[in-house]
Amino acid sequence: MSSLPSQAHGAASRTANSTWLEHLTRGGLVGYGIIHLLFAWLILQIAFDGSSTDGDQSGALHKLAEEPFGAFLIVVLVVGLIAMAMWQLLEAAVGHRAERGRHRLFERIVSVGRAAFYLYLTWTGIKVLRGKTASSADTQQQASEDLMVSGGGRIAVGLVGIAVAAIGAGLVVYGVRKKFEKHLKTSQMTARMRLLSRRLGVAGYAAKGTAYAIAGVLFLVAAVQYDADKARGLDATLNVLSQQSYGPWLLAVTALGIAAYGLFSIVQARYRKV
Repeated sequence: MSSLPSQAHGAASRTANSTWLEHLTRGGLVGYGIIHLLFAWLILQIAFDGSSTDGDQSGALHKLAEEPFGAFLIVVLVVGLIAMAMWQLLEAAVGHRAERGRHRLFERIVSVGRAAFYLYLTWTGIKVLRGKTASSADTQQQASEDLMVSGGGRIAVGLVGIAVAAIGAGLVVYGVRKKFEKHLKTSQMTARMRLLSRRLGVAGYAAKGTAYAIAGVLFLVAAVQYDADKARGLDATLNVLSQQSYGPWLLAVTALGIAAYGLFSIVQARYRKV
């Protein structure tokens, strides 16, 4: 008789290989790409129109909710994100047989992190559907203010900043080294599509990673200077960029990079190994 862990592993493997989960996940990747395209559009509005909309994923969802059928699209998005979270949790549980040792463990940890982020976006979408107006940036700022009441809290905010900055740097390296290609069915791509996906992936991961790295540094600065205004995640990053020389153009370049990541996510919906 097989052991309980073996049975659980087998069940997880069967679920991970199910057709319905694959279709939902691929739909979720399309939705994830659309969120980033909306995010890029918001950045352009902030750059050239002086929009006061929060420059993060929650701002993009609030913008989508204002459009006709916006609520329906967010519901579809939430379902896709839940599927993506399930997919990554199953990847963490099952792993890849071709991987060994520390690399396999690292991939599982990354899968858990991705699942947590997809669930965070899911919760953000649910809050938007429920009519909650507080943005992720406001929530992050308030949480940082509450934490920094004590010295230990300031250290915690600083550690969060270091972690986010490290994740951002990792995304840049991941993109520049084209590591994302190992997750794509490149053999099914034409030469032109492979070149397009490579360019979108490099530009998208570099832009997104740079934005997160700056956000992490700002969290660290917030802890040192006791200034929760800097602990607003991506929204604070865009605010800092806008205050620099040629600020609108820096934001425009960032928007193009985020848009590239959005398009790359849509490409993944077709060619990602799920």
